[in-house]
Amino acid sequence: MTPRVRPTCDPTCAVCGLVPLITRLKGTTRVVARSAAMQSLLKRAARFAASDAPVVVLGETGTGKEVVARVLHANSARSRQAFVAVNVAALPAELLESELFGHGKGSFTGASAARPGLFEAADGGTLFLDEIGEMPHGFQAKLLRALQDGEIRRVGENAPFVVDVRVVCATHRDLAERVRAGLFREDLYYRLRVLTLEVPPLRERPEDVLALAEHFLADERAPVVGFTDAAKARLQQHPWPGNVRELQNVVKHGAALATGPAVDACDLPDGLTRPPAPHCVAPGTEAHKTLAEVEREHILRVLDACGGSQSEAARVLGVARNTLWRKLRSP
Repeated sequence: MTPRVRPTCDPTCAVCGLVPLITRLKGTTRVVARSAAMQSLLKRAARFAASDAPVVVLGETGTGKEVVARVLHANSARSRQAFVAVNVAALPAELLESELFGHGKGSFTGASAARPGLFEAADGGTLFLDEIGEMPHGFQAKLLRALQDGEIRRVGENAPFVVDVRVVCATHRDLAERVRAGLFREDLYYRLRVLTLEVPPLRERPEDVLALAEHFLADERAPVVGFTDAAKARLQQHPWPGNVRELQNVVKHGAALATGPAVDACDLPDGLTRPPAPHCVAPGTEAHKTLAEVEREHILRVLDACGGSQSEAARVLGVARNTLWRKLRSP
């Protein structure tokens, strides 16, 4: 993405027309998109940024859905107001309403003072609801009413009040399938899915791998300044089941272990440094492993790519967390 200059002097991308800088608490992050797939996505996002309509960002775990949501906010008329992000799946069902809508004084044991919710915190700006597909079914009707009326009511209070919030959601789930299964309200589905962006997995945009790796390496406090040809080859050969999040962890690993001026292949995690198995192998080697052994090794690689998080690994693998735990316990 090559920057040009708008009349307002904001640096924008000549390809998609977006300001490729997003603000976080730790500072500013530049969006990296060399592939045609990501540039096409960002062109679509540029058109959505001018709207206040809800957006659903789809994509596998770790593809960068929150980055896309932040790009939408940074290029909207709301960019000077708050961007508030919450992972719906990380909150217990009984706390979700209080977290999003706030609560009044004395509304429950321990509520010694009134507390505003995240809708109020995002007033005038953008509220990002990550993992919207995991939202408890019982709460979905309350969210639908808030979106339709633009009004919320704190838990334990009677008077509603108006908030001006743009809602952007993200999920790795197939929401239409969850509607058919009775796990997601159909009316909420259509209310949210006014505009849709689908982030392609990293394996479908190989042009972005090295560009992202160099971007992440520049953020590390390490003396290394690049990657050797052998390391680049390994990075480009890997299928990246954990997507961009896995790549970022791999770069952190390489930067921590590097002893030379550049990250070498031997500095990368084991899952990336193993050479491909030859066609003809002796008995007892890779080709003669049991299916259970191959499955376990793959699970461990994905778990490592997800930073040891079993819940993240279960999502990437498409299995329940207790299934993953049982497979890891098996000898």
